[in-house]
Amino acid sequence: MIRRQRLMAGVCALLAALTAGLAFPASAAADETEQAAPKVELVLDVSGSMRARDIDGGSRMAAAKQAFDEVLDATPQEVRLGIRTLGANYRGNDRKEGCKDTAQLYPVGPLNRTDAKTAVATLQPTGWTPIGPALLKAADDLAGGDGTRRIVLISDGEDTCQPLDPCEVAREIAAKGIGLTIDTLGLVPDAKTRDQLSCIADATGGTYTSVQHKEQLTDRVGQLVHRAADPVVTPVATQGAANCEQAPALKSGLYSDREEFGQQRWYKVDVDPGQELRASVSVADDRAVNPDYGVLLRAVTLHGREIVRGEAAGTGRTDVVSTGLRYPKPDSDDDNAPAETVCLQVTNSFSATAGVKTTPGLPLELTVDVVDGPSGHHDVAAFGLGRGWWLLGALVLAGFVAGLLWGWLSRWRVAVWRTN
Repeated sequence: MIRRQRLMAGVCALLAALTAGLAFPASAAADETEQAAPKVELVLDVSGSMRARDIDGGSRMAAAKQAFDEVLDATPQEVRLGIRTLGANYRGNDRKEGCKDTAQLYPVGPLNRTDAKTAVATLQPTGWTPIGPALLKAADDLAGGDGTRRIVLISDGEDTCQPLDPCEVAREIAAKGIGLTIDTLGLVPDAKTRDQLSCIADATGGTYTSVQHKEQLTDRVGQLVHRAADPVVTPVATQGAANCEQAPALKSGLYSDREEFGQQRWYKVDVDPGQELRASVSVADDRAVNPDYGVLLRAVTLHGREIVRGEAAGTGRTDVVSTGLRYPKPDSDDDNAPAETVCLQVTNSFSATAGVKTTPGLPLELTVDVVDGPSGHHDVAAFGLGRGWWLLGALVLAGFVAGLLWGWLSRWRVAVWRTN
């Protein structure tokens, strides 16, 4: 009888689940929200210098082809990958024509590994090194959508199409606030190539890697392609104001902005009684700056009274300076007490070296978090020990009991000894 009841209950549950699935297909589909697919474009230098045979006994071009073959085999299915070349087609000496030599070898989209490998296999070192124009075209290739976007630039020499400075191109791309990162790899680079590729990467928050061996190239490109598939928090672009009254009101989240040299930017955050404001800011020097600099973050009332501040300084050894602050607003007995508007002021003391452009401003990243504040005695130290006084009390009690037992045993042993 019990088995029959359990069997009937199971059948009823299965029917109910199937009925719910048929009755509410829209809600089920709504729960399975698809995230925008990450996009990556590999930009490969195919200029004449790639013929040099200085990577593990083979040419730089051969090392790049081998790396591409292995990376294409291991590319995650969700990544939309494309390939762009620079200096692959024009063989002449006309600089104007050579600086236009960039083409999309494989379009950004679902990856067909056979087609992509076939396209790469046909490449032969040919012409100029138009890095700047290639980056501009690659940014257009990745335009649209909300997913992660990443350019991986592989080159063995500096740009030959000045005055279109690729560092300035990278800064312009970063200033658009489209969340595009450029990572660079230098094949057996000299000092000038290393400086230029590092500058390009720094401008967009990317990384630079110097490559000397085949395996190193394959591993690094593979890491960057896989990194694009990792979930990331994309900062929300905002624009601070010159004063608190006109500042944008921010909620908890991650924000990006640009700040001119020596400029102040203001933002506003509402904090309810019993809540705590936690804010941090990072300012990066994406170009050459003088060695002494600093960042100041202040929390100020609407009337201009400083509540709390955080500050940090640098001496040229780091390219990012970060600081933060915390402001717990006391709780109120009035349930209808209004929120307090806290003004956040960000000030930097960076100064550009001679001949360096000051626009666009320095990249700024601001984190705002409004959480429930400390709940009274639960977060307050007791006798300077915090919650450790429980452990201290237990140790004292255990010691007292152990002392009593030891004393009783000692007296018992002495009494036995005397009797015997």
